[in-house]
Amino acid sequence: MSRIGKNPIPIPESVSVDLNGQVISASGPKGSQEFTAHQDMNITTNDGLVTVERPSDIREHRALHGTTRQMINNLLVGVSEGFVKELEIIGVGYQATIQGSRLKLQLGFSHDIYFDLPEGIAITIDRNILTVSGIDKQLVGAVAAKIRSFRKPEPYKGKGVRYRNEYVRSKQGKTVGGIG
Repeated sequence: MSRIGKNPIPIPESVSVDLNGQVISASGPKGSQEFTAHQDMNITTNDGLVTVERPSDIREHRALHGTTRQMINNLLVGVSEGFVKELEIIGVGYQATIQGSRLKLQLGFSHDIYFDLPEGIAITIDRNILTVSGIDKQLVGAVAAKIRSFRKPEPYKGKGVRYRNEYVRSKQGKTVGGIG
């Protein structure tokens, strides 16, 4: 039995859940979302809990069991609390600004980088800290990864865009030595 899949998911008090066949939809203070589960997974709601069960122990069902449970959990957490990723911009002259629904990044290139924000994503900027937030965990992570990919942290001076508490291993660099 899947250790993750067998755990029931508690429904927060501020969230209302509606199960219609394999489509589970949730609405809460942050917004509303829905998830369509695989047709073989058995999803039930009762007494403030959502449970996911698999019909057999074949490999495909075992793989889907924990994944389906976690996707539903992320759905419920997203509409009640939301998800946040923080990025840090390090480098002289590196900066970010918001222009409407676009993010303008100056990352040491000869041109500025403009990134159109997808629907449901909010970005706040506090000096060199970017905070990406939204109700969809996958979308928040994908947007944060895309912004980081514009200028990954380099190992010599550490300049670039990195996650808030990411450790970047630094290299020593070249040393000038005389001919002996």
